[in-house]
Amino acid sequence: MKEYLVIYEQGDDGTWGAYCLDLPVYAGADTREETAALMREALAGHIEALREAGIEVPEPMHQAEFIAA
Repeated sequence: MKEYLVIYEQGDDGTWGAYCLDLPVYAGADTREETAALMREALAGHIEALREAGIEVPEPMHQAEFIAA
């Protein structure tokens, strides 16, 4: 199983959005938890669709780290 970096952003209205830097997958919902659940489903569905189409699943290329400053 591969691990892909997902970025979460909270909008001015309090809703959440998420996107993956390595795959064209996006999700959004009222809470971060809902958004994470939708993102997991979307990633799994996208990867399954790539495999069914015979398209190679891209390797994760992004990482993140918090650095205190």
